[in-house]
Amino acid sequence: MTAQATAPAPLHLVLGEEELLIERAVRETLAAARAVDSTAELTRARVSDLTAPELAELVSPSLFSEGRVIVLESAQDISQELADAVTSYLKDPADGVVLVVVHTGGGRSKAGKSLPAVLKKAGAEVTECPKLTKPAEREQFVRHEVRRVGGKIDPAGVAALLDAVGSDLRELSSAATQLVADTDGAVDADAVRRYHRGRADVTGFAVAEKAVGGDRAAALESLRWAMQLGVPHVLVADALADAVRTIARVSGAGRGNPNQLAGELGMPPWKIRKAQGQSRGWNPDGLAMAMRVVARLNAEVKGVAADPGYALERAVLEVAAAKGDR
Repeated sequence: MTAQATAPAPLHLVLGEEELLIERAVRETLAAARAVDSTAELTRARVSDLTAPELAELVSPSLFSEGRVIVLESAQDISQELADAVTSYLKDPADGVVLVVVHTGGGRSKAGKSLPAVLKKAGAEVTECPKLTKPAEREQFVRHEVRRVGGKIDPAGVAALLDAVGSDLRELSSAATQLVADTDGAVDADAVRRYHRGRADVTGFAVAEKAVGGDRAAALESLRWAMQLGVPHVLVADALADAVRTIARVSGAGRGNPNQLAGELGMPPWKIRKAQGQSRGWNPDGLAMAMRVVARLNAEVKGVAADPGYALERAVLEVAAAKGDR
């Protein structure tokens, strides 16, 4: 006998700024709703684009009782009028409607700052999605991702994967899933290195990430490891050039919303958000210098330099140093 699916809570608060975890929380809530009602529909709306009457229409009872999952995005920007409308709705929520409020935890206005407390008081199911900034947090994330798909990974494997991929959670999650599939579930450092021999582009981006972050020692260490694995010089040079040019383009566009800048820059929002973080500490002179370095490197690794390995080391050091120039 099949167990009956349990309906998801009518109110969810997704709190934090880690995009991958936020998307996963929304996806899991939708899956829970569809386990009860396969016709349940998902509607996303940014609070800045929504009026109180429009919200009332979104959450009003359906004539045919179809299930719905309504996601209010960027709720930290909510107006007082819309916040009042949400509070009013919480007193008498509609059957079959699941309201998911995505909030960074901050906010400039009183309404935006106080909304999480209001939702928690109303009994919201809370999913924390904080930015994972500490090495220990990323290590724990890797272990969790491997376990989530039925595998296990030893400490050396965790360190090797973080060294190879870097700190981007999407790339880490994707690599963890693929490694478990490739190794029948047991992941160690050797498995990571074998995997990344076929993923040279990812290793190149790991070198680039450390270089544009200004971490000379870590960038050199990653570069030398990549060279030991036989990563082509051209791929590392291309990754470094892509990182520098992306930061330059995103910096030139200002500190806008990544979702709004995506169309203008022709990049996915996650890449813009990542570059906005990396751009801190860069100034126009430093970026101009880094652009010259990667342009020179492009020619050097394609035959101009007698020793392309040395050319890469010099370029990585120069890019890392350019971030600190004032």
